[in-house]
Parts: sequence; C-alpha cells; structure tokens
Amino acid sequence: MFKCGFVAVIGKPNAGKSSLVNALVGEKVSIVSPKPQTTRNNILGIYNEDDCQIIFVDTPGINKAGTGLDNFMQKSIKGAVSDVNAVIIVTDITKEFSTSEKQLIDNYFEKKIPVIVVLNKIDLVSEEKVFRTLSTYMPVMDKCEVVPVSSLKHKNLNALIDVVKKYLVEMEDKFYDDESYTDKPLKFLVAEIIREKALYFLSEEIPHGIAVVVQNYEETDTIVNIDADIICEKASHKPIILGHQGEMLKKIGHNARVTIQKIVQKKVMLKIFVKLKSNWKNNLEFLNSMGYNELEI
Repeated sequence: MFKCGFVAVIGKPNAGKSSLVNALVGEKVSIVSPKPQTTRNNILGIYNEDDCQIIFVDTPGINKAGTGLDNFMQKSIKGAVSDVNAVIIVTDITKEFSTSEKQLIDNYFEKKIPVIVVLNKIDLVSEEKVFRTLSTYMPVMDKCEVVPVSSLKHKNLNALIDVVKKYLVEMEDKFYDDESYTDKPLKFLVAEIIREKALYFLSEEIPHGIAVVVQNYEETDTIVNIDADIICEKASHKPIILGHQGEMLKKIGHNARVTIQKIVQKKVMLKIFVKLKSNWKNNLEFLNSMGYNELEI
C-alpha cells in the first residue's frame, strides 16, 4: 500500500522551518541564515520512501505584511495550507509558547486540518526544559500532536516522519519521481544560494533589501557558466555589497560557487554583478518577473 501527502511547514521567522525541511529531505532545498524572513517563496521538499512520498511545503516566516514582497510572502503561507493533508507548526523551544501559536493550532483544528507542533532546537536546552515545555502544551494536546526535534543534530526526525505518515492518503502513484527532492529548477536554487551567502556575510539592514536574478545559466558536460545580478534598493548599499576592492562580493561569490558545485557536481564559473533598483520590493512588474506573483486567496 502506497501513501502520499502534502504537509505545509509554517511558523515564526527563525524557528527553523527551512533547516527542518532540509534535514527531513536530506538535500538543500531551502536556504538558511540566522536572519529572519530568509525564505520568500513556498518551496517543496520531497521525502521518498518505498511505501510513501511526503511533499513538505516550506513557507516564509509568519510576519506582518508591509511591502509588496511582504504581502506576497504572507499570501503564499495561506496558499500553502489551503489544500494539504497536515500542517507542521515549527516553534523554537527556547521561546515561550505564544498566544499566536495557540491561535494557529485552534484555527487549524476548527478547519479540521491535522496539526503537528514541532519543538525545534532541543539541542540547545536540557531534557528537563524539554519536559517543562511539553507540559505547557497540555491544554492543546487534544488538538495537535507535539514532537520535540533538533534539525541541526537530526534528533527525533524519524519520530516526526512516523507521525506525519498517519495523515497520508493512499495513492496509485507518486506525485514526483524518486530522484526529485524539490520542485524548483536549478536556476532558482542558484539564485537562492547566492542570496543565502549575501544574507550570511552582509550586515543586518542590507540583506532584506536585496534580490538575486540569474541572467545566464549554461551547462555543458563538464562546466556550468552562471551570470547573476545582486539587486539592491539603496545606492548606499551597493559599495557595501562590493566591499573594499570588491572583497565582499568575491567572498559571497566564492562561497556560493562552492555550494553550487556540490549540487551540480561540476566545475562552476560564477560571475556576480551588483545593480541598483530603487524600491524594487514594491515594484509589481519586477516582483512578477522574480516569480513573486500575486496570489488570489
């Protein structure tokens, strides 16, 4: 008997949603950084076993909408949970169980959508703290299942998969073939990896004002040639991204190239340019060209 299902992964910024999806799938499908709002799109991570396929939908962090980009990200969360077999709410075990998280559980319970609460980052706390936190969820245990895990240390992930399997449905065939681990093309993953390195190396205010556009992606049997633009929204950001004598851009490019080579298993020639596009986060034409299409929810 073969089972399959879609599971939306939601939660507050920096709860570890993307790290969890990457750990479950065993491949890098979503970029990760210590800065909030790293994920901007819904990204599928595909988990395969002989008897099942689970499609995890990694979503942006739940946040208040503001710019056109923010509006897209929050609508994409609603779209992700509109037709799924279950919802995983990822929480940071080092933070208190919040009213907004309880409200989420109540909302999905009322809609009869199965909810699994993942207490992430248990590697950062003691066993006593894990048990204390579990006790705070007692009032909602009739509305959800709670699973403590560590995405970073890969702790208790098998137990989480076992819980998810209960909500899968019988299918005649898989949605994706066994070799697939995401629905996104390589060009998208390359742009996200470059943005990940920029998020990591640049100061706090700049990363959320950048986008990455891959202008050229050419692959041969032995090499991949990539031209990409880092788009910034303020003129003052451009020299910071470039760095002294281009050192910051070189650092971003080098680290991105190393990661991309691991994925494509070929030599990568990567050229990155920095370009200014003021107020791009409110430019609907540009957002649409980036794939941040307006959703009707």
